[in-house]
Amino acid sequence: MSNPRLQINCSKIAENSALLMQILKPLSIDIVPVTKVFMGHPVIARILIDAGATQLADSRIENIERMRSAGINVPIMLIRTPMLSQVERVVTNCNISLNTELSVIRALSSTAKKLGVFHEVIIMVELGDLREGVMPKNLLNIIKETRLLSNIGFIGIGANLACRYGIAPDQHNMSILAKLASKIESKFHLKLEIISGGNSANLLWTVSSKNKNNFNQLRLGEAIFFGVEALEKRHIKGAHTDTVILIAEVIESNRKPSMPWGQRHQNAFGEKHEITDKGDVNQALVALGRQDVDLKGLTPPRGLSIVSSCSDHLVLESTGVPLKIGQEIEFNIDYVGLLSAMTSPYVQKQFI
Repeated sequence: MSNPRLQINCSKIAENSALLMQILKPLSIDIVPVTKVFMGHPVIARILIDAGATQLADSRIENIERMRSAGINVPIMLIRTPMLSQVERVVTNCNISLNTELSVIRALSSTAKKLGVFHEVIIMVELGDLREGVMPKNLLNIIKETRLLSNIGFIGIGANLACRYGIAPDQHNMSILAKLASKIESKFHLKLEIISGGNSANLLWTVSSKNKNNFNQLRLGEAIFFGVEALEKRHIKGAHTDTVILIAEVIESNRKPSMPWGQRHQNAFGEKHEITDKGDVNQALVALGRQDVDLKGLTPPRGLSIVSSCSDHLVLESTGVPLKIGQEIEFNIDYVGLLSAMTSPYVQKQFI
């Protein structure tokens, strides 16, 4: 296997998914695994289904089409508001989509009618994080209009927190979601099929709150793939946190000064970092750069530190024995790092 490469432990991911289902099932909360960090890879989709998932979710229609082409037939939810330019692809490949714009829902309706299919929608509500969501005061009207459309089924409401400003799920905003749900059911004389409470950032509140039944669904990615909740990165007891590592190869190793010399300007990325003179250091170059991965998402092994990077090179310093040419370095990687590394065509993907 060539380098750099992601080494992905499928059995640990499957065990994490099954564990979370076991934790949330007594609370009457369904899990919808979100496959976007793995770009809808069919291998990941299949292990999630084998672990008990009855539905999947992704934010990109391209990822969903990839899964469909690979024979993934479970219901799939598009969790980003559909683009008007992609509505035909959405109704063809997605059973459900999360929506915030009435014009988009109307386009979904028109396209679904033309194709002779039925599409379900969940309407997202703004609860303070100021990413996607209908303002609560406008919610009843958009639901009223949605329910008049043909080939569209309104099945519930949802919310998303902690992604833009880090606004945490709490008793206040989750109660607003619950009250809106009750108001909708009373107004339209219906029972909401889905109240989608949020993402991996909701886990702490969900397992500690006395009001556990305010919603019946969570859309989980980071919790499944890294064994942590997303708000404070706390380890989920019993879950694996070492599901993915990034392996890269040493291409140069030398004893070098820690201070550069010559007239200094900004680097290739417009940066000019402060530098501490540490004398001569054991420096190594690794064939891994910003074009491959968001380096903020990497943690090097003990005894190594990441000191600099450019598009194609990662500069490490070793406090122990100098690294050897051709040596493989295993980095721990988090959700942010994986999101970028999976996207890079230069990073090989190894499923074990």
